[in-house]
Amino acid sequence: MKSNVIWKTNSQTQFSLLPTNYDDFVPEHHPVRIVNSILDQIDISSIERSYKGGGTSSYHPRDLLKILIYAYLRNLYSSRKIEQALGENVHFMWLSGCIQPDHNTISNFRSGKLKGKFKNIFNQVVILLAEQGYLSLKDIYVDGTKIEANANRYTFVWGKSIKTSRKRIEKQLKDLWSYVETVYAGEEQKPNEPNNFKAIDPNEVSQTIDKINQALQGKDIDKKVKQKLDYAKKNWPKNISKYNMHEQQMGGRNSMSKTDPDATFMRMKEDHMLNGQLKPGYNLQAGTNNQFIANYTLAQTTADTTTLIGHTEDFIKNYGKPPEMLTADAGYGSDENYTYLEDNNIEAFVKYSYFHKEQLDEKRGKFKKPFAADKLFYNNGTDTYYCPMGQPMENIGSYVRKTATGYEQKIDRYQAKNCVGCQLRSLCHRSKSNRIVERNHKLVRLKAKARQNLLSPEGIAHRKQRCWDVEAVFGNIKHNMNFKRFMLRGLEKVETEIGLIAMAHNLKKVSLAM
Repeated sequence: MKSNVIWKTNSQTQFSLLPTNYDDFVPEHHPVRIVNSILDQIDISSIERSYKGGGTSSYHPRDLLKILIYAYLRNLYSSRKIEQALGENVHFMWLSGCIQPDHNTISNFRSGKLKGKFKNIFNQVVILLAEQGYLSLKDIYVDGTKIEANANRYTFVWGKSIKTSRKRIEKQLKDLWSYVETVYAGEEQKPNEPNNFKAIDPNEVSQTIDKINQALQGKDIDKKVKQKLDYAKKNWPKNISKYNMHEQQMGGRNSMSKTDPDATFMRMKEDHMLNGQLKPGYNLQAGTNNQFIANYTLAQTTADTTTLIGHTEDFIKNYGKPPEMLTADAGYGSDENYTYLEDNNIEAFVKYSYFHKEQLDEKRGKFKKPFAADKLFYNNGTDTYYCPMGQPMENIGSYVRKTATGYEQKIDRYQAKNCVGCQLRSLCHRSKSNRIVERNHKLVRLKAKARQNLLSPEGIAHRKQRCWDVEAVFGNIKHNMNFKRFMLRGLEKVETEIGLIAMAHNLKKVSLAM
């Protein structure tokens, strides 16, 4: 005999004598409890002081901060979606205490009240997690990744294009004055030449055009020249002003987006057109330990090399002292970076260019030819190199070379005395005169020290850990959290947003560890 099916009771229309306690619906180790507990311990007086007081009541910044952090932890980045979750999701209701700020309040808090203040809150949370043993601030792994800006991909400004346009205007001004000289060629009295033809100041360009017009006044001139002068008077000063504004916004960069002037065009791995297209973005630098983000900075440059010092200085500013050890990939290996790390007593495990190629060549039994500059014998006592034939190459002087950041490198030059008739000359060098080699002795020493550190047992362990420590963080942010494009515009607002992402990542790690 078939048993009767028993259905569970639906109490949708049933009245309750007592109101529901939302705490009953939140499990003990749920991530929302982690967010609530940790942010209750953080000092947010800097945000509280930003409220003027008076008028209607305000939502407490701690409540809004909890809502934002938990929303980012749940991959909710839109203020409208967060507003919706506050009225539908029981975990948001429990966390917020059933307050329901609208999307404008949430957006204004994120882009306004938190701007310039969130980094201190993030650092407090990191210190708290370090005290609880989740990470260490002594051993840091650094890497960078590019994240697309919230900007139009096709409204770009290029620094080279501006320079080209300036030169074109200067050339056309000179051509117009040359035309004036041809008009006055048969006359004794000639007009005074304009002070300059530089396309830098819009007022000076306008004055130059006026002088050309005055010189040609009353003359029988070519119709095309008249049209060109009219166009120049109307457009060139305005264009020069625009160029000056764009160059000021770029601040030494080679490109920017018109819709987010702080964003720089970069080549990214996430390419929607699959053709290596440049897109506006920011270069995120992260320092991690045990897959927790200890520090983050945003750079507007495409290369990682010039970001390491600023990132480490930010770490020192936030935590009062530098890390004891720092590990980074070959993109950070440079004379300036090695010097900085050495001066700050930071044990560095930072690769240099061609480090892996050197190891691969040695493994395969391939070695550089003895004619390469770094394979020549050097006598430190006499400051002399010796060529493969044993001929001394004496120091013939040095010069200072400046990098893009202004860092000065001393380069020594050494020249052989006589390469005439040498049987190895065709293999040694192709110069018409005696061979000259240039050496940066400081960089040679620093690379040798870096190589020794990288090949030590501790260095090998750090190189292995770097791959799964910091790169796994970027993988989680971009793929698990699906954060591949910023919601906000402007460097300060974007820094706040990436800070929310970093804290959400860290607190999610804490919840998974419990």
